[in-house]
Amino acid sequence: MAFYEVTFVVRPDLSKGDVQKLTDTLTKLVTDGKGTVLKNEYWGLRTLAYKINKMSKGHYTMLGLECDAPTLKELERNISINEDVIRHLTVRVDAMDSTTPSVMLQSRSGDNYEAA
Repeated sequence: MAFYEVTFVVRPDLSKGDVQKLTDTLTKLVTDGKGTVLKNEYWGLRTLAYKINKMSKGHYTMLGLECDAPTLKELERNISINEDVIRHLTVRVDAMDSTTPSVMLQSRSGDNYEAA
């Protein structure tokens, strides 16, 4: 199984609870496909770099996964047909450290991040 980071942006008019329900649905798809969710990070309501469908903000969420290709394809299919998701990106990574938060969360919490 390979490691992936799936980041998606959800419409800004949804509540944080609705975003969490969507995230729970997507994580259930991964676990049903014999994959594991190593990270589940909600990055918050952030300003988009450019307007998408007249929206200038969006709820950002990142999932760190370990799964096989068919499970990932099913997850991406479900993300792409969901009307609440306005953008998504999947990146394959070599390794996943589930104990360290991502750089987005570290910069948000105000901690100084220094690469070793």
